[in-house]
Amino acid sequence: MFALVVRFELKDTAAAEAFDQLVAKTGEGIAEHEPGTLVYAIHTVTDAPLSRIFYEVYRDREAFDEHERQPHTRRFLDARPEYVESFRVEFLTPTATKGLPG
Repeated sequence: MFALVVRFELKDTAAAEAFDQLVAKTGEGIAEHEPGTLVYAIHTVTDAPLSRIFYEVYRDREAFDEHERQPHTRRFLDARPEYVESFRVEFLTPTATKGLPG
């Protein structure tokens, strides 16, 4: 299993709305074309309306690499700078889980 968390800080309210639309469209592509993506969850942050948290779990590193090559992901990555002030990526090693393959 391969997992990561990304925290995005968005530029302003208009950027947040456009970013959310971009994410929704990207999510459609992930759902349709990525069987190795086990979890792709997007969260808003309570009391931080310009923040978004992505929690991503992939079957393995190859599934993540395949995700990164997909046209819908490439569109997201290319458009992201227009909306994002900053972001931080943290790669995770699952140790104790419920609901994820073991």
